Amino acid sequence: MPKKILLDTDIGSDIDDAVCLAYLLAEPEADLLGITTVTGEGLQRAQMSSVLCRIVDRDDIPIYPGAELPLLVEARQPKAPQSSALARWSHRADGYPTGEAIEFLRQTIRANPGEITLLAIGPLTNIALLFAVDPEIPALLDSLVLMSGCFTRSFAEWNVINDPHASAMVYRTPNLRIKAIGLDVTTQVKMAADDVRARFNTPLLRPVLDFAEVWFEKQPVITFHDPLAAVTIFDDKVCRFEQGEISVNLGLESDLGRTHWAPGEGQHDAALDVQPGRFFDTFFNVFSD
Repeated sequence: MPKKILLDTDIGSDIDDAVCLAYLLAEPEADLLGITTVTGEGLQRAQMSSVLCRIVDRDDIPIYPGAELPLLVEARQPKAPQSSALARWSHRADGYPTGEAIEFLRQTIRANPGEITLLAIGPLTNIALLFAVDPEIPALLDSLVLMSGCFTRSFAEWNVINDPHASAMVYRTPNLRIKAIGLDVTTQVKMAADDVRARFNTPLLRPVLDFAEVWFEKQPVITFHDPLAAVTIFDDKVCRFEQGEISVNLGLESDLGRTHWAPGEGQHDAALDVQPGRFFDTFFNVFSD
């Protein structure tokens, strides 16, 4: 049976979110039940998501703009710059319910107890709010998979920095098994712009490439942070995980958002290694005819 997936994403900032969504739409083992967005310009992020859903005739997938502001810190991601490419692609312009993303996640998980993988590839504001509103939700998930943190070196990862307090709340949730894929491994799966242009040539990847051209104005490479997190759901050998405990530093400003990894007994599984070749084979295979 296909795996039931809910995707929480800040698509429109780093290009890897759009790459991840394209992968989920192409993966035959993924049953994408809905998409929620996080951080600024939620409507534009929802519209970008609809471009890819429309390419594969999946306008039926619910898309909800979620929290635009972090819980306590100043917003670092108020805009969705890649949305400048929207005018070139067919998309759903309106009809996105506002203020309902958390309730959508809650009701969908409750309607499918023990069956849903919640994949969060942006700041964890929506997820923290969901767990706060309904503390029974964590126990009703099949799994929670995060692109979040950095575990073998001292580095504050972007998703955590954007809302460190939400991240801390999620990692502190009791009796919740979390699979976290951090910068330690995601930075090992990269592709230069020219290689991306050569390989992103299927109908579903063409709009992603168009979004990527905005990204390439500042970065000549794509790092497949979020797609790697998604692929681990369907290929449990692409990364090596180790059990332990993850915590988020909420102390000094200079350390705010740094993640700490303590191997051993614990409820978290952190990715510590990756097979890049296996990842790219798995990723591109779903787009082959």
